[in-house]
Amino acid sequence: MSISAASGYRASRTLPIWAEVRRQASRRRTQLALGFMVLLPLIILVAFEFDTGGPGDEDGGGGGGAFSSIADLGTSGGLNFALFCLAVSAGFLLVVVVALFFGDTVASEASWGSLRYLLAIPVPRARLLGVKLIVAAAYSVLAFLTLLGTALLIGTLRYGWGPLGSTIAAEIPPAEGLLRLLGILAYLLVTMLVVAGLAFLMSVLTDAALGAVGGAVMLWILSSILDQITALGAIRDFLPTHYTDAWRGLLSTPIQAEDLAKGAISAVCYATIFWGLAFYRFTRKDVTS
Repeated sequence: MSISAASGYRASRTLPIWAEVRRQASRRRTQLALGFMVLLPLIILVAFEFDTGGPGDEDGGGGGGAFSSIADLGTSGGLNFALFCLAVSAGFLLVVVVALFFGDTVASEASWGSLRYLLAIPVPRARLLGVKLIVAAAYSVLAFLTLLGTALLIGTLRYGWGPLGSTIAAEIPPAEGLLRLLGILAYLLVTMLVVAGLAFLMSVLTDAALGAVGGAVMLWILSSILDQITALGAIRDFLPTHYTDAWRGLLSTPIQAEDLAKGAISAVCYATIFWGLAFYRFTRKDVTS
């Protein structure tokens, strides 16, 4: 005997994407995350204004390598200021923001006890995960764009509009420099797919949102530490963080695209595996919270 769905019921009408967008927009963590994307460039600008130079600045004794060179260019134009803001955020802040949006999705519903009620509406499990995945990705992109847009705006107002400086090639004209900057942003978003996949998988595995977010960040940090161990040799090439700095290839002329392609492929593969595991686990688990 087959059981038919109730009259008028359509799975595609349950948990509309815009309803989830509004729900997440009302969350304090969403507001704080986006607010800090606006605040960070302002903090960096103030830090630059109060910078009087260190003891080793004049003779180059301060060190710092490529990152230090990018910092030196930070006050030479709006594009360079935005580049510095992205560079200083890529190592940790953006990782935390992405982990927050993806790791707090399912786990927070479980911790509040509302997950089983959503499924009882009934929202199909795959649709629930799909909607939450799309909304988390949208807010992550919005956070990145907010950071870049704010940095470009205040950097241009303070330091003017000029070419994008490069530490490994000649200056890049402003129009092309803006495209390169957008390319860097896009590549950082792609590399963060690994964090998104990890956090989303852990959000399905645990009822503690903090555990999901913290676990994803800790695994990312662990991969970064292992990538610094040269004794690992070729094994490092398979670490998800190995190509995170490949965006610097967009500052060279011509663009060094080999590592960019490897990094993008690696991130997509890892994210696909993690998201696949998340869907497989969630569609088969007993939801009691």
